[in-house]
Amino acid sequence: MIKTYLAPAKINLCLHVLGKRADGYHDLAMLMQRVSLYDRISLRLSTESGVRVHCAGVSLDLDQENIAARAARGLLESAGLHIGVDIQIDKQIPVAAGLGGGSSDAATVLMALNQMLDLKLSSQALQAQGVKLGADVPFFIFGHAAWATGIGNVLQRVEDLPPTWYVLVNPGVAVSTAWVYGNLRLTSRRDDLKIPRFSRVLDSVTEVLCNDLEEVTVIHHPQIDQVKRRLTALGAAGVLMSGSGSTVFGVFAKETEAIAAAERLQQESAWRVFVACPVSGQGPIIA
Repeated sequence: MIKTYLAPAKINLCLHVLGKRADGYHDLAMLMQRVSLYDRISLRLSTESGVRVHCAGVSLDLDQENIAARAARGLLESAGLHIGVDIQIDKQIPVAAGLGGGSSDAATVLMALNQMLDLKLSSQALQAQGVKLGADVPFFIFGHAAWATGIGNVLQRVEDLPPTWYVLVNPGVAVSTAWVYGNLRLTSRRDDLKIPRFSRVLDSVTEVLCNDLEEVTVIHHPQIDQVKRRLTALGAAGVLMSGSGSTVFGVFAKETEAIAAAERLQQESAWRVFVACPVSGQGPIIA
């Protein structure tokens, strides 16, 4: 039997780099939110052992590079199961775009297999499994808007975010997260940032928009600044690059406003444009 799940993208409403750690990672403080742009993950259990992944249009190293395959293999090994899993990924989230698509795919595989195999692992146990794969993976398992600290894996639930709509624009530039962090110049370490508090008005979101990585990415990819200016001209209340880029999102109060802006962008550019809203709730999202 094949079961299909939805793996949502994420955006960073703010991303502060606090300093570099002794282990080479960076301490971060981020406000993260899942949104309704999805990869579709189809899973089939098999008596033929091994994990097999197919993703049309994307080159995958089945044994090492693909994070979804590593997620499935690690979960089966930790459970002591010698069965097979076939994974089909319908990739809709742009790759290397600051939207966490690979991490979301891995998190979805972990949660889905936990359910399909009736392993009864808690969210915390799955997050502990996920952080071995990538710092963003626990966030997608956590299931709620979160204030993320540490390397991004220490999560506090954020309440009372106002209803919003987002226009996500990807200018077609792939950005290496490792390259961005490697070129980031920190002037001083900051340890005093606290979790933001929100009212139910849109301004409480736009006031926190900040991304310490944006300056590094924009220097080498000026298309990002072009997208920001165009979204602002089309009525976005705030604009920001997500993660290490290159996707930019605009914040809108109403769905109709977001759709109108997206349609204009699609007519006048070759950029990939998506309209999305926040997604919340624990457990895998069944398609």
